[in-house]
Amino acid sequence: MPVTVFGIPNCDTVKKARAWLAERGVDYAFHDYKKSGVDADNLADWTQRFGWEKVLNRSGTTFKKLPDDVKVDLDAAKAIAIMTENPSAIKRPIVIYDGGALLGFNAAEWEKAL
Repeated sequence: MPVTVFGIPNCDTVKKARAWLAERGVDYAFHDYKKSGVDADNLADWTQRFGWEKVLNRSGTTFKKLPDDVKVDLDAAKAIAIMTENPSAIKRPIVIYDGGALLGFNAAEWEKAL
């Protein structure tokens, strides 16, 4: 089953998720937002699956540092634009696998899915 983990390597949650996968022998590809960015198609898919409100990490430093005028009147299109421009504003990790997707790391949820 092909698994792709999207995230940032120095994120503590991504580190936990990758360790969890390694402990279980799950083969996966890692997509580093910082180095490779994220395309609008992926973001559109994720916001449709999970809702832009969950995909956009508003509690992180990246989002908080944005100008106030960028953070007001948010909708899906504006959230996708923010995340395209600032990949660190995407909740991490996002995992895509045959048959589904996961947002964030929850061991019990991952155990059922993977």
